[in-house]
This record gives sequence, C-alpha cells and structure tokens, in this order.
Amino acid sequence: MKAIAVHLDRCTGCKTCELYCATERGSNAKTLLQAVQETPLPQARVRVEGSSEVPIALQCRQCAQAPCVDSCLTGALRRDPESGTVVIHENDCIGCWTCTLFCPYGVIYPWPERKIALKCDRCLYMESPVCVDACPTNALELVDIEKYEEFTRRKRLETAAGLQENEHLAGKLLLDLVQTR
Repeated sequence: MKAIAVHLDRCTGCKTCELYCATERGSNAKTLLQAVQETPLPQARVRVEGSSEVPIALQCRQCAQAPCVDSCLTGALRRDPESGTVVIHENDCIGCWTCTLFCPYGVIYPWPERKIALKCDRCLYMESPVCVDACPTNALELVDIEKYEEFTRRKRLETAAGLQENEHLAGKLLLDLVQTR
C-alpha cells in the first residue's frame, strides 16, 4: 500500500497542493482559471495547516480501522478492495458529516454547498496524486509503506548499534582514565 509522506523540512506552506487538488478533483473545468469562476468554488481534499514556520499538508491517513467508514450512515465511505484506500462515493453521501466527527485526524471536510464530505483518496483513479505532482518543493512524496517501514526499522537498528558502540567507547575511555591515575 502507498501513502503520501510529508517532508516537513521542505514544506513552505505555499498551498500549491491545495490549488491543484481543488482544480483537478473539485472543479468541472479542470483548469485553475476556469475553476475560480465556478459556483460553488472547488474545494481541496488536502489542506495546509500550521504556522508559517511549521506548515504541514494534511490528508487522509487511510486508517486500518477507519472510524469514518464505521460511522457513515449511508455506506458512502468504503474501502476500495484493490488498493485498501478509503473512498467516498459522492452519489451516496447525504452530507450528514458524521464522518467528520469520527475522523481522528480531522481530515474529512464538509462541503456544504454540494452537501457532501470531502476526503483524500490519493487520487486513486489517476496515475499519481495531483498534490504530489504539483508540489514545487517535493515536500509531498508517494511512498510504499512496507519499504518505508523497513527503511525506518534499519535506521533504528543502525542508531541503536551506534549508541552501543559509543557507550562501549565511553566506558573504555573512562576505564583508561581511571587506570592512568
């Protein structure tokens, strides 16, 4: 399964991901110039939150035990059997926004003008998420979760081994210091 990773050190808070997401996923025209003239205005499924010093692009985390799916009154929120991604079937959504209350990350948004809920589905039906492709600083990256977990596990082991080696060297230096006195 793939996930959208956010590199906090690269995000500038420019909101380009929001603009492209709203244009591609929320507008009829699919161009920014025409999208800003639509009524209702297109809405993004990704949001940039935080301060100007620490911005972060937030999107659905695709929870393994998704409370939004369990809380959906009409069954509009479903897990795609092939990808495992939680998707919203807009035709079945009645705009009750119960899912927004149950989302532990606060990343499902009401769109009152269209009476539907919005959430990121990683542009499941596209080759790649538009927010990832549009990010000018490469702060957003589509990563394979299994490969990422293996990478972080190896890094933790390397760090732990390095700490043990440092502790051994510190102990040896202390012993040498005591013996020379």
